[in-house]
Amino acid sequence: MSLVDAEQQQTGTASVRDVVAAYVALTKPRIIELLLLTTVPVMFLAARDVPDLWLVVATMVGGTLSAGSANALNCVVDADIDQKMRRTSRRPLPRHQVSTQRALVFGLVLGVVSTLWLGMFVNWLSSMLALAANVFYVVGYTMLLKRRTPQNIVWGGAAGCFPALIGWTAVTGELAWAPVVLFGVVFFWTPPHFWSLGMRYREDYAAADVPMLPSVASSREVARQIVGYSWVMFATSLALWPVAETGWFYPSAAIVLGVIFLVEAYDLQSRARDTEELSIIKPMRLFHLSNAYLALLFVAAAADPFIG
Repeated sequence: MSLVDAEQQQTGTASVRDVVAAYVALTKPRIIELLLLTTVPVMFLAARDVPDLWLVVATMVGGTLSAGSANALNCVVDADIDQKMRRTSRRPLPRHQVSTQRALVFGLVLGVVSTLWLGMFVNWLSSMLALAANVFYVVGYTMLLKRRTPQNIVWGGAAGCFPALIGWTAVTGELAWAPVVLFGVVFFWTPPHFWSLGMRYREDYAAADVPMLPSVASSREVARQIVGYSWVMFATSLALWPVAETGWFYPSAAIVLGVIFLVEAYDLQSRARDTEELSIIKPMRLFHLSNAYLALLFVAAAADPFIG
């Protein structure tokens, strides 16, 4: 019996389309899009030209499967708190669209397939890096850090930095300082990105007893730390210039984008200084800006060999 048939039998009225949509939702496609956006541009930077199309496709497929596996397993581990949070209550497990056992099997199968796919069609170094990211996200972040420390996303967010390493090793077959710098950019970008979202949903995290920093600290303190991490992120982004020997285009873009990011971070801090009212603090402004920042920075790194 297939997964689709089993879920149809379990839910009684679910259509094939509904069941497929539920399994796709387990993989959190929007997060996968962001991860691929930090993989493919690095391949262009590593090649300093247009990389082999098949290699790009193979890396994207493997990366999608690996990230989908990690996200599905995250849904399994976090099923109890997802149903307590408004932001996550409509995920497949809280809505009983997929059983916990089948979601677990689905996540594990995706993990095995992604590891073999990347090993056979890209290289085994990239495959092992993807596997390490998967294990760290599920075990390190979701199981060990998330419910225990307000610094959960700082260290746990490292799992989302691996695509920069995977994109580089897919092309070169080895690690270098350039992808390590980009790893650092994503690492220091993650707290401002996620804490701004966490400020918006701080009541959700409090209800689920998850000590995300915005749910256990004042908005003023969260904003102060956001500014600090934003500065380190900005400085790290500039380190790619000498390390990767880029031309003028990347550092110019990094400076402009970094200044824009810092201005919004300081504005957030100013708004959070005297109030806890979210309608005044407007944390989602920084959250949406952070997505654009990361995308444009990595595109600039990819475009630099052709422009700079």
